[in-house]
Amino acid sequence: MSDRERKTFNEINITPLTDIFLVLLIIMMVIAPLLDQQGLNLTVPENVEQEHITNQDSKILTVSVTEDNKYYIDGEEIAAEDLEGFLKSQAQNYPDGMMIETDGEATHGAIVKVMDCARNSGITSISVTEI
Repeated sequence: MSDRERKTFNEINITPLTDIFLVLLIIMMVIAPLLDQQGLNLTVPENVEQEHITNQDSKILTVSVTEDNKYYIDGEEIAAEDLEGFLKSQAQNYPDGMMIETDGEATHGAIVKVMDCARNSGITSISVTEI
């Protein structure tokens, strides 16, 4: 066979490449809505004069989280498994929300557990402070 009889192949077939891109596009379109996770809605407090903050008539439930991840409400220790039930029973008595006082050494998981229990109990206004 001579060189003239042989045909050279100068074209690139892009069909497999296009198929791969379309499959990746479909995968991303299916996965993208699943990545939208519901998180915590946080509002950043504004600087307010100290005299406006002190309201003696406010009904705020105070939950303390100690450094060993124990929960105290009004000086009484509440077990972690009883926390949500207790908050549900007290939610109507405290319409202004809940204040979580945490020790600096308390774990993030313990604080989030209180926040989840409060949200499941119907408490919508939650504040966190370090003691």
